Amino acid sequence: MKKTKIGLILLEMILIVAAAIFIYPVFLMVINSLKPFAEVVTDVIALPKKIEFQNYAYVTEKINFVRLFFNNLTITTIGLAGIILFSSMGAYILSRRNTKFTRMAYMFCIIPMLIPFQTIMITLLKVAKTFHLSDSLWGLGIQYWGFGIPMAVFIYNGFIKTIPREIDESATIDGASTLTIFFRIIFPLLKPVTATVAVLDVMWIWNDFLLPMLMVNSRPQTKTLTLAAYTFVGQYNTNWHYAMTAMVMAVVPSILFFIVMQKHIIKGVVAGAVKG
Repeated sequence: MKKTKIGLILLEMILIVAAAIFIYPVFLMVINSLKPFAEVVTDVIALPKKIEFQNYAYVTEKINFVRLFFNNLTITTIGLAGIILFSSMGAYILSRRNTKFTRMAYMFCIIPMLIPFQTIMITLLKVAKTFHLSDSLWGLGIQYWGFGIPMAVFIYNGFIKTIPREIDESATIDGASTLTIFFRIIFPLLKPVTATVAVLDVMWIWNDFLLPMLMVNSRPQTKTLTLAAYTFVGQYNTNWHYAMTAMVMAVVPSILFFIVMQKHIIKGVVAGAVKG
């Protein structure tokens, strides 16, 4: 018993140290967003001698924060809606029909998780231009479907397998179609895992930098908040205080969303682990 308590204490200490290591860069970003430029370049780890809230006012006006916020919101909403809809429907069919074809289809669905984005980004850029998906908020949101669905199918598939097939059979006897069974019976049961998928994908899409830089960086009206922070970084001069301020403004909405939805992630993981 004593050894168990000592082990738990050591584990807690390790986790606290690990958390501090990951939080420290965020802490530096916040304190440097409140400094004038001279203090940032003089001592990046020191606390601000004078808090400069003017940084936030300047950046808000300079990048047109409201417009870029709604750009992020549009892209994230389109991407998340498609990922949840198509991945949940696909996972339902793949988990309920145990044939050679569905097993192969499932493998093809999840294999893209193993492919690094950097290996396909040039090809993706050319394909996006061909189908007029570049320089468009809608086009960018649709492209996130392809990158987000593999992981979502994997998560949904494991959860749906815990739902008894007898539910489907009873509804079929009552004359319900496959779509009716899914949307009226199965999908409401997927709320815990849907919340998990939503949180993970919102954090990813909202804070993504590389794909927006490739697809929507050519026009000011289609830029995202993360791209706006990059505008303060130049070849000969970098306004680090403004760049840090813009990054804080970009990530705060997603952090708040994560804090509010954190309990749903735990519920989704636990539900998938103990059901059935």
